Amino acid sequence: MFRKVLFTAVAVLSLAVVAGAGAKTVTVTITKSGYVPSSVTVAQGDVVQFTNSDGVVHEISFKTTAGVTCAPSPLVIQPSASGSCTFRTAGSYSYSDPTAKGNAFRGTVAVTGTSPALSLAAKPALVVYGGSSTLSGVLSTQKPGANVDVLAQQCGASASTKLVTVPASAEGVYTTSVKPLMNTAYIAKDKNLASTTVSVRVRPSLKLTRLAAHRYALRVAGGSTLAGKYASFQRYNAATLRWVPVRTVLLKTSTTGIAPTVVATASFGSSLHSGLRIRATLPQVQVGSCYAAGTSNTIKS
Repeated sequence: MFRKVLFTAVAVLSLAVVAGAGAKTVTVTITKSGYVPSSVTVAQGDVVQFTNSDGVVHEISFKTTAGVTCAPSPLVIQPSASGSCTFRTAGSYSYSDPTAKGNAFRGTVAVTGTSPALSLAAKPALVVYGGSSTLSGVLSTQKPGANVDVLAQQCGASASTKLVTVPASAEGVYTTSVKPLMNTAYIAKDKNLASTTVSVRVRPSLKLTRLAAHRYALRVAGGSTLAGKYASFQRYNAATLRWVPVRTVLLKTSTTGIAPTVVATASFGSSLHSGLRIRATLPQVQVGSCYAAGTSNTIKS
């Protein structure tokens, strides 16, 4: 149920972006002597607004309505009123006023095509190890039955590999969930189309536990071992509203959790008096380029 709701939300959002991004409105004025201008050129997704400046009712009737959505429908326009049409498909659309005589009440809208595009976004772009990120995007060609390949390149890998093939909806929207083990770059492809690369950064999972008075344990989980790295054990200074380093903690033991998780642990002591807010962090210099800096839960000493 959650994935269905998520997909619907992404689809609505993506369609709104596609419909609104770069769209413009071109005005055609209906005068007593005809259309001004009688021919206009717009891009896919643009709107043509017909404004009636004549003193009588006029009607706009298209020879073909495929790819055109007009409001009101039928497009009967009272004096001093307007109606508009949105053009979703490239091509040439001729129109006329069946209530008027003469070639002056004949016009043409030329709709130019847009270059095919494939978008990709990640949300959130920063997760704690074990967490998920949603990849979503839009295939502008909106081909029926289209599939989008999502490729991943994990930190340290020499090339990207296909992670999953995702079906696109009739509107070109696709979405999938990923759970990276460490910093990972993603790209979407559809035949000769490729999206820009997006990255999801991963923080190691840090859990701080109080074992007894002045004794603590730190557990660090990631997709690779962080044994040999130094964590910073910190207390919160309420007077300065800052975290203050107390000591460094060496992560020694490395064990294999549920594959592919690797766990590093440390047990250590501190003479801090009880009741203080404390935590542990792994700074960027310790986690290296394949992780984001990590922070543990906050507990009382």
